Amino acid sequence: MNDKNQNDRITLAHGHGGLASHKLIRDAFLKFFSSPELDPLDDAAILEIPSDRVALSTDTFVVQPIFFPGGDIGKLAIAGTVNDVAVMGAVPKFISVGFVIEEGFLISDLIKIIESMASECKRAGVRIVTGDTKVVPKGALDGIFINTTGVGILRDDIKLSGSNAKLGQSVILTGPAGDHGAAIVCARNDLGLSGDVTSDCASMNDLISELLDAFGTRITVMRDPTRGGVATTLNEIARSSAVGIEIDETKVPIRNNTLAVCEILGFDPLYLPNEGAVLIFIDSDVADDAVKLIRKHPRGEFGAKIGEVRNDLGGKVVLKTATSGRRIMDMLAGEMLPRIC
Repeated sequence: MNDKNQNDRITLAHGHGGLASHKLIRDAFLKFFSSPELDPLDDAAILEIPSDRVALSTDTFVVQPIFFPGGDIGKLAIAGTVNDVAVMGAVPKFISVGFVIEEGFLISDLIKIIESMASECKRAGVRIVTGDTKVVPKGALDGIFINTTGVGILRDDIKLSGSNAKLGQSVILTGPAGDHGAAIVCARNDLGLSGDVTSDCASMNDLISELLDAFGTRITVMRDPTRGGVATTLNEIARSSAVGIEIDETKVPIRNNTLAVCEILGFDPLYLPNEGAVLIFIDSDVADDAVKLIRKHPRGEFGAKIGEVRNDLGGKVVLKTATSGRRIMDMLAGEMLPRIC
């Protein structure tokens, strides 16, 4: 590797804490992540949190490929963390970020990822307040992994949990099922697929806040259907709340391109992940009003009421099919699609 190529790539020296590390922090991370908490580069961030009720979520992102239609691993890391905090009824405020980078990784690709993260932070109204970077030898991992931890301030009037679903409530999905999973499939060259499928990867905290402002305690459960998709997430809620859930197949929004990918590969779109949609359990008498509010939002135009909570299904999630039949949708067994986040 000549000197020019060496300067274009991450080296083990970037993880040793010396001059190369400090240059990377100054020229890449601080340039885009600057915040009052991060700029001192102390060993820990000092946070001013005006509440003793906070939501804390951590996640590690290993998606492959790291760049995909609609986003990249950086945008996904921020949006995924923001959404995990927001669906608990909290206002996301702070994020910590840890990078594990493979020796030889292109610095230009790292900058793209950092820029993407900074842009998503700005959209979501959150700040990166502390972080860490490790460099491992070539072959020890596949490019780059990102760990994030998000902190949000819980609203005093809201208590959301997967154990709070109530009989008679309506189930709403804010966007088309399976878009992220379908986009990742098409972005993987080894499958030989191509198509106009874009990940729905996006922070949803602004829409969630609008819904909680409008409907408050009438909403009892919010979840983002990531790994295992809508079907698996509904099963988790059904088990936690000890209820049955019926979903109307004809009401579930699914893009034609996503459906086409699923038909080619034999996938069920209800088991493919989303990264910019939310499942909502809400009292049925205000469900139509909630859907109207969702559809006014830029990322909610396909929002729909897709089902209801029932007491006659033996705690199962049941799909009412387009032909008026019924089948049980169980939790995903195994791994339909690895490394989607």
